[in-house]
Amino acid sequence: MEELIAKIENENAEIGIIGLGYTGLPLALIFAKKYHVIGYDVNKNNVSALLKGESGIKDVKNEELKKYLNKTFFPTNNYDELKKCDFIVICVPTPLTKEKEPDLSYVKSACEVFSKILRKKHFIILESTTYPGTTEEIVVPILKRSGLKAGIDFGVAYSPERIDPGSRRKVENIPKIVAGITQECTDVAAALYESAFNAEIVQVKDCKTAEATKIFENIFRNVNIALVNEFALICERMGINVWSVIEAASTKPFGFMPFYPGPGVGGHCIPLDPYYMSYKAKKFGFIPRFIELSGEINDFMRLHAVNLVKYGLSKVGLSSNGSTIAVIGLAYKKDIADVRESPAKKIIEEMVRGNGTVKVYDPYVKSIETECGEYFSGKNLEETLSDADCAIFVTDHAAIKNNNLKEIVKYMRHPIIIDCRNIFDNTKTGDFIYLGIGKQKDRGGKNAI
Repeated sequence: MEELIAKIENENAEIGIIGLGYTGLPLALIFAKKYHVIGYDVNKNNVSALLKGESGIKDVKNEELKKYLNKTFFPTNNYDELKKCDFIVICVPTPLTKEKEPDLSYVKSACEVFSKILRKKHFIILESTTYPGTTEEIVVPILKRSGLKAGIDFGVAYSPERIDPGSRRKVENIPKIVAGITQECTDVAAALYESAFNAEIVQVKDCKTAEATKIFENIFRNVNIALVNEFALICERMGINVWSVIEAASTKPFGFMPFYPGPGVGGHCIPLDPYYMSYKAKKFGFIPRFIELSGEINDFMRLHAVNLVKYGLSKVGLSSNGSTIAVIGLAYKKDIADVRESPAKKIIEEMVRGNGTVKVYDPYVKSIETECGEYFSGKNLEETLSDADCAIFVTDHAAIKNNNLKEIVKYMRHPIIIDCRNIFDNTKTGDFIYLGIGKQKDRGGKNAI
């Protein structure tokens, strides 16, 4: 381990990154500022694009990639290239199965690949979000198949990613949680991240604590979003604008943190991670009712958005059957191109199953895969809204928010607007029907009842 510390101090450590997606690629370029980095990915198309200087991730500009490409950063499909590395950081996906149970196949596969070339003085760090116990119960046993001893012949640690897609926060400025399977492993991992990050490196007791920390961060958000979503549903029935309530409550300088309702949660973390803890809790005989209920509420919001579409159509004597619905916004959050677990997917599927015709538009997303096929974004908002009977605004991209509602409805056959993100002001009158999550129904103009 002392040799690894020396390589860090001398800035001649070799770093390997397994998985060059939303987590791995930004991390690889952070390390590439100081070290020689090998980026391994099984996706040949992804590696080919990277070798051409095309990042495919909005948060990593092509110019930034090219600055280090073939100088200190080398993407590859050949895992043998990882042999020369001192540190291996695993940044692979941890999705859920259809039964909402953890799918650790990518983590297991990465460990199995590396166990074939594992040597003494290697150091492995898992960054993928997962349930407490994964590092010691899944990663270490697979690596030990090499015949080497964990914590003695090679190091193992866990340091959860804290990526916020579309944010102005630089990854290297976000505090880093670190824990190893031994104190020495913790110290080595902390030294590595401290050498490349401009943020506090927080050492915790063990890998389980580090894994639980990441899970809890996302459970916290999921639970609070569920709370405000349920509150929004109540406010709708009571004729109260929940957005005004949140704005007013936010003036309290203590004891309150604003969260906002919407058509459901998306991305890799919030919709998935709570179920990792739920799965593990049940292994200990505990039923995590609060965590699972939060997931159910947030999942329901997608159907609630669909119900608002149906309600709006009914106001002009239509149903989803035979109607044309424009879904505006495909990304799961504003001003990014990430469609992972996006509520738009479920909304599209439900509309199609109701025999509706769906058109989609997103200024950042080319297309979205659904169970009903792939849907390609229209050229612009005007084209997508043309002849639409109803438009549901799922994502509050700045480019969409800048549009005038009265102008938007002129393109439509039936001007029915469903606002899932408080994009528009429904207090202004106009020749349209306006419905919004967390807003009083039937506001908008002379067509509204």
